[in-house]
Amino acid sequence: MKKVLNDLFDYGLKIYQYEDAFKFSLDSILLAEFVKIAKKTQEILDLCTGNASIPLILSTKTKAHIDAFEIQFQIYNLARENIIYNNLDKQITIYNDDIKNVNKYLPNKKYDIITCNPPFFKVDNKTFINNLYELAIARHEVMITLDEIFKIASSHLNTKGEFYLVHRVNRLDEIINLGIKYNLPVKNIILIKTRDNNLPTIILLRCIKDSKMGIKINDIVSVENRTTYKEIFKEAL
Repeated sequence: MKKVLNDLFDYGLKIYQYEDAFKFSLDSILLAEFVKIAKKTQEILDLCTGNASIPLILSTKTKAHIDAFEIQFQIYNLARENIIYNNLDKQITIYNDDIKNVNKYLPNKKYDIITCNPPFFKVDNKTFINNLYELAIARHEVMITLDEIFKIASSHLNTKGEFYLVHRVNRLDEIINLGIKYNLPVKNIILIKTRDNNLPTIILLRCIKDSKMGIKINDIVSVENRTTYKEIFKEAL
């Protein structure tokens, strides 16, 4: 696969990608824009980081330290290269391992914010799995389930810490139930339309550990024909 160096939209950063695989997605950009970072935030964790697009964008919004985990070695190498190229290796630390092994590297460490752009699709006997196994891991719950992600986020967040997640609308009921199960109630929701005339397909969620029940559903946001995503949620939130 041919590696190319692209602009990370208008964030003033560059990002290495492969032309045919492992490219950062709109989902990652939207999630990074959705995250609100307080001045007191000191530690952030990004799960399933891919080529580190979310930590890179978050670095433009905060000086807080960011840890990130990517299980696939080839993608991890891209992420590490991106962090070093943008001179962010003092702010962002990336680990090449399963996110279920966080405690192996960061025992008992707690975070103010955790973000995750996870695999979206469940795996069952009828599931089509991409022939390229690396892509299958990124898109399907081959190595990690949504339940496991919520469990990890809950165990590594400070009380009142925030968990930001991007997912598909059709799994909203499951996400709400998992939030209750792991003391991470969903507090904010934004629905995203990729076409003005279509129904929303993407959902952004903010959960707060050990918070009271009660969900605020913000305005639906369409991303059709946008030339920039910076501050896309300024009016919606």
